[in-house]
Parts: sequence; C-alpha cells; structure tokens
Amino acid sequence: QVQLVESGGGSVQAGGSLRLSCAASGIQVRWNCMAWFRQAPGDEREGVVTIDYQGRTTYADPVKGRFAVSRDTAKNTLYLQMDSLKPEDTAVYYCAGRLTVNCLGSGRAADFGYWGQGTQVAVSS
Repeated sequence: QVQLVESGGGSVQAGGSLRLSCAASGIQVRWNCMAWFRQAPGDEREGVVTIDYQGRTTYADPVKGRFAVSRDTAKNTLYLQMDSLKPEDTAVYYCAGRLTVNCLGSGRAADFGYWGQGTQVAVSS
C-alpha cells in the first residue's frame, strides 16, 4: 500500500522560504518517478517539478531558479525547498508518485497514480 504524507506548509511573507517534506511508504523515492504539484483555488492542479531515478529534474517555468527538489533515500522522503516565495505561489502542494523509473511524458496530474493529502502554502505580500 502506497502512502505519501506531506508536511512543512505554512504562511510566509513574500521573499521567504519553506521546505516541504513528503514521507513515502510502499514506493521508493529513489527508484520511481516522483513529483510535486500545486493547486490554487479555482485552478487546475499544475506540475511544479518531477524527478526520476537518475535524479533528472524538470521544473515548471514559474519556479525555475527558486525551487529545488531533493530526496533522502535513507528516510525515503522527498523534499521541496522553496525560496524567494511570491504571492502567486500560494496553493495546496501535493506530492505524487508513479511506479516507473523515468518521468517521460509525466507532466500531467493524470500521469500519477499516488498522491498525498496536500499541504497548504500561503504567501502574503
């Protein structure tokens, strides 16, 4: 049984930082395509970053240079370091995974079968 549990969300001012965590069980963050998505009120869920078994990453344009994904294989945990946060980053952030080693063709939420419950990030101006 796959479980993904996010934590680390909160409220920050613009320019601040947060680090999100996604503790995984039943799926190996090292050997599977993992991702972070976000969803703002009234918007569709959008991809933030994917990372494959080789550590290759693909970031969405709005977060390039500000967000960084990483993983701790010993803890089987995925992270998202978010710096220089902007009000438009406000959303519920979700950890996602799928049982493939690569992330080819996996930019959409529909490409992922496993999801966490989400963690709220609010950035004020």
